Amino acid sequence: MPTVIVTGANRGLGLEFAKQYAAAGWRVIATCRDPAGAGALTGIDGVEVAALDVGDLDAVAAFGARYGAEAIDLFVNNAGTYGGDRAAQAFGSTDAGAWLDTFRINTIAPMKLAEALAGGLEKAKGKIAILTSKVGSVADNTSGGATLYRTSKAAVNMVGKNLAIELAPRGIAVVLLHPGWVKTDMGGPNALITTEDSVSGMRRVIDGVSVHTSGRFYDYSGKEIPW
Repeated sequence: MPTVIVTGANRGLGLEFAKQYAAAGWRVIATCRDPAGAGALTGIDGVEVAALDVGDLDAVAAFGARYGAEAIDLFVNNAGTYGGDRAAQAFGSTDAGAWLDTFRINTIAPMKLAEALAGGLEKAKGKIAILTSKVGSVADNTSGGATLYRTSKAAVNMVGKNLAIELAPRGIAVVLLHPGWVKTDMGGPNALITTEDSVSGMRRVIDGVSVHTSGRFYDYSGKEIPW
């Protein structure tokens, strides 16, 4: 039975990843900050729920000590934050404290989790899927705004590219994924696609990734996105 670790799995895309992989017969280790308040997650058969605040680097290290020695076929780095309201992200009023928090969660945590889980991923010749965003594409930025979120996602794209290069000799593949504009708490009700369609598409992309195609940036449909 293959094993997948999914962070931020109490709602939205993370919850849907947990549901779909559990339904496919995988062992799912699903994390969230408050398992007691994650009824939708704890009710899924075959899912092991673990408490983890990815912004707490001591907790990340402890999580790695608990699970990092096991064979891990896939690590889905889903947990993230938008980083604040429009004013906090706008030129002239950027919130430096919120910016640092956004980088800790969206950029630093994925690297520290990859470091913590690399041993288990190497055992299984596994994969890392980092959920990022098209707004982190420098080439695609034609509108500005969302500075905290954009910069954290642009930076995690570089983290993913570095990981792809550095982990390839260990047989670990890395893919960066834009889930699309999805109907989640972050995406809002006017978004274009459902969590089911987004996750199904991302799973197909993940399935096709190997160390030979590692370090690329795709949307949920498999279209490659420029950096």
